[in-house]
Amino acid sequence: MKKLTSRIDKERLLLAVAAPVLAVVAALAVTAVVILITGKNPFTAFNDMLSYGSASDSQIYILNKATTYYLAGIAVAIGFRMNLFNIGVDGQYRMAAFFAAVVGGAMTLPGIIAIPLMIVVAMLVGAMWAAVAGILKVTRGVSEVISTIMLNAIATAIIAYLMQPERLGQLDSAGTLVSTKPLPKDSWFFSIDTGAAGTLWGFIFVAALAGVAYWFVLGRTRFGFDLRAVGQSESAAAASGVSVKKMVATSMIISGAVAGLVGLPTLLNDSHQYDNSFPVGLGFTGIAIALLGRNHPVGIALGALLWGFLERTTSHLEFIGFDKEILGVIQGVIVLCVVIAYEVVRRYGLKRQQQRVGAELAAQAAKSDQQEVTA
Repeated sequence: MKKLTSRIDKERLLLAVAAPVLAVVAALAVTAVVILITGKNPFTAFNDMLSYGSASDSQIYILNKATTYYLAGIAVAIGFRMNLFNIGVDGQYRMAAFFAAVVGGAMTLPGIIAIPLMIVVAMLVGAMWAAVAGILKVTRGVSEVISTIMLNAIATAIIAYLMQPERLGQLDSAGTLVSTKPLPKDSWFFSIDTGAAGTLWGFIFVAALAGVAYWFVLGRTRFGFDLRAVGQSESAAAASGVSVKKMVATSMIISGAVAGLVGLPTLLNDSHQYDNSFPVGLGFTGIAIALLGRNHPVGIALGALLWGFLERTTSHLEFIGFDKEILGVIQGVIVLCVVIAYEVVRRYGLKRQQQRVGAELAAQAAKSDQQEVTA
């Protein structure tokens, strides 16, 4: 029995490693073919990406980008674990960052009070915006995909309306940029100066804490068990006494609260104001990263680092004659290969499990027959 358990554990580990390895190999192969079709040498591109991406300034850039991407991936993954597709992360983090910037710019409090207050405001705004989709789903049966897409558009309109100079926005001295009131320097989040390599955003530690909280709540608490149970089978969860509607609404609210953190690394460590150049589309990037990481906090972290690496290195390929669209090609190919690779490995693992069960039943039947003959 111990040998069988040990063999099963080894097979599970091999399958867990095989999926990402297969995905990476397939993605590299497909990307190489695409580059060859454009008439360029793929090995030149890969070599440049490795050398440029390993530079110290590139590593700091990748870590800063990965901080934002990781939070977006965690926010999406919370919904995925409940079998919910929260496409509204994009609107949730932009609304959260905007109101956090408005509150922060209006305050003259010490940073030790102002920074936590802005974080709380961002999480509350993100949670409230996501709660609209959650309530619509549990009370009216509205698909969260439809409602969150519409809420993204509404968020864009609300921010554009409120950020006008006569409302909550203001023009810069040149009269070309509309933004919220800049944050006082005391309200900036701490950064780590690494010298020539650049500045590492301190919000990376908040992102790491969010990842630990995600792992602990979903994997080590009753709430996390109920959430995963509803995601796997609503009828079975309801039969065990779990309120499905309550879990759906709660998971959307928590996903929105985490989404509220997505724009804060940029706001508190970089721009220190919300303006028209504030990054958009991070919620959709989070969907790809959550898929890459299979909703696991470590996997999401690796996916966020990979996304930051690709963004940094493929932009440099333009300087050596490669098409700028290569980034989109590589990202799409990686996501597609990961989805296919994990499905192939999952089916293989299921087939192996069925074979083991069949072999075990056959062995028990043979043993029973032998005992009957002996008797």
